[in-house]
Amino acid sequence: MSKIDGTLFSGEGHANDHNLGNCPECGGELQFRRGKSGTFVGCKQFPKCEFSKPLHDNQTQDLTLIEGSVCPNCKEQLVIKKGRYGLFIGCSQYPVCHHIEPIQKNKNTEISCPSCKNGSLTKRSNKFGKTFYACNTFPKCKYAVNDAPVQKQCSYCGWGIIVEKHRNDSVVLQCPAKSCNKLQSN
Repeated sequence: MSKIDGTLFSGEGHANDHNLGNCPECGGELQFRRGKSGTFVGCKQFPKCEFSKPLHDNQTQDLTLIEGSVCPNCKEQLVIKKGRYGLFIGCSQYPVCHHIEPIQKNKNTEISCPSCKNGSLTKRSNKFGKTFYACNTFPKCKYAVNDAPVQKQCSYCGWGIIVEKHRNDSVVLQCPAKSCNKLQSN
């Protein structure tokens, strides 16, 4: 039978002992720090030295060239890119050209916003691909619903729209107003 190496349990070389190098601004030691945005690398001399850098680089990545596409600004080829907010289309000549556009265009539902009554609800998707419907006058109006809106007034509270909810392989209509939230008759 083999003998166990005692140095494995000596406590030397702890997992948290990282040599991150020296601060490029003051020459002090760098260490892991925590802030409101998460963990980052910062100088031990803080607050004298305010050097910091993120652990994860949020740079965009070029995924695929779009064959036959042309940037409207510089006439170069467009690329599908991945950034911190998901996929988008951008110019292959970035940072010289800053043209970007969404992969999916937002679709206007032509249903007027019940909150501000100026805009209309637009079908959008978040960075995870989940669909929602928001007022097209954002950021002036921040009204949004998760379910498909229907241009019909609530028969109970008079709210400007109702939404389609999918339950048990059927579609029901419901008022999205938090104070009402009642099912509607078709």
